Amino acid sequence: MSPAGLPLAAADVYEAQRRLQNIAVLTPAIANPVLDHAAGRPVTVKVEALQHTGSFKFRGAYNALAALTPASRRHGVIGASSGNHAQALALAGQLLGAPVTVVVPHDAPRQKLEGARALGATVVTHHRERDDRDALVADLADRHGYTVIPSAGHRDVMAGAGTVALELLQQAPGLTAVLVPVGGGGLAAGTAVAAKHIDPAIKVIGVEPEAAGDTAASLRAGALTSLASVPDTIADGLRHTCPAALPWEVNRVMLDDVITVTDAQIIRAMAAAFQHLKVVAEPSGAVALAAAEQLDLPPGPVGVVISGGSVGIGSFHQLMTALPHRREAAHA
Repeated sequence: MSPAGLPLAAADVYEAQRRLQNIAVLTPAIANPVLDHAAGRPVTVKVEALQHTGSFKFRGAYNALAALTPASRRHGVIGASSGNHAQALALAGQLLGAPVTVVVPHDAPRQKLEGARALGATVVTHHRERDDRDALVADLADRHGYTVIPSAGHRDVMAGAGTVALELLQQAPGLTAVLVPVGGGGLAAGTAVAAKHIDPAIKVIGVEPEAAGDTAASLRAGALTSLASVPDTIADGLRHTCPAALPWEVNRVMLDDVITVTDAQIIRAMAAAFQHLKVVAEPSGAVALAAAEQLDLPPGPVGVVISGGSVGIGSFHQLMTALPHRREAAHA
């Protein structure tokens, strides 16, 4: 059960599940004995790379737009994103008749930018180091009357993300832990609230890139902690300098731990997903799988969320080609 006073409750996640019924893809939860052996325990992988627009983000975006009044939807919505939320918001807007504007880093993967545009979104780019992204979003929202739908810091976005855990625990009952990627923290927050409502004993563990461990640092400090600069990691969707404030209020209470993985481990996890599960995972989507081998928990089955698969063929090939070199570097 989630403690009283948190900005997200299990009832919010179940309401999101109702809104998403027959809209979101019921993504598969799959296993492979090679992954079980590597992790030393049964591993069930929830494949959100097969969700609409290629990531779990569709769940939160659609739920948030569906919760708006028809008038608010007609006026339009805006959100900032590294790319996946942009595509998700664009599709949700298309389905629900809401004009969508997204504010995206100028160096976001081309596939994500083109995907958002192809779904009808107006794309505004910003520079990660020079521009105040949130100020830009607020200014555009104020000038045009848009409703802001952030990628993580919104109750309905977190609730939609939490439906991943509801499905996973129905597909694989009896899990002792769930590993989930952490960027802004919305997926982790939704997962923790949903999973612990079903089984208060389950461990929910966030995973971040080693270079982007803002949530891990915040948990250690007991307060929101910002990184000094934009992290340098292949996991472009997790390059946050500070956790989003609303998910942080949930995660500081509900997460059991946050662990970090290197870029080399992320690439090996992408290769393992491709080889053993026949799943293409983007770097940000593979971080939880990368951590499955380093769990320090009592034996028991674990669930792992592959959160997205928005990676181009060229980028995927480049990372896989670099794999032997990065493996050697990791063990040097």
